[in-house]
Amino acid sequence: MAFNKVFGNLGEIVAIKKLKDEGYKILAENYTYGKGEIDIIAEKDDVVVFIEVKYRNSLNFGSPIDSYTRSKAKQIRKIAEAYLYQKEITNKEIRFDFVGIVPAGDNIKFEVEHIKNVMDY
Repeated sequence: MAFNKVFGNLGEIVAIKKLKDEGYKILAENYTYGKGEIDIIAEKDDVVVFIEVKYRNSLNFGSPIDSYTRSKAKQIRKIAEAYLYQKEITNKEIRFDFVGIVPAGDNIKFEVEHIKNVMDY
């Protein structure tokens, strides 16, 4: 279990770097509500973005996006509503994104896929 947590953390670090490079402001990491968690909450162009991150060591078990299920989307939406309520955010557009990460060759470089509006994916 600790092994998966290390790779999960690595994935989030890579995702945050990519998001910052794209001009996103990171508002929260690993935001929890109840038993659920949103990996990253960011903002860009006055849009609050809730981001699920998935790191996979290889594509042997499919693409990272394959892990994004309807039940996961429902859970993230519920947690996002709690975040918006807690922070009293009522006047901003929101969006749900997914960032999938896999090593590229030597495990020092990564392929990062940022899918915007994943609820429509």
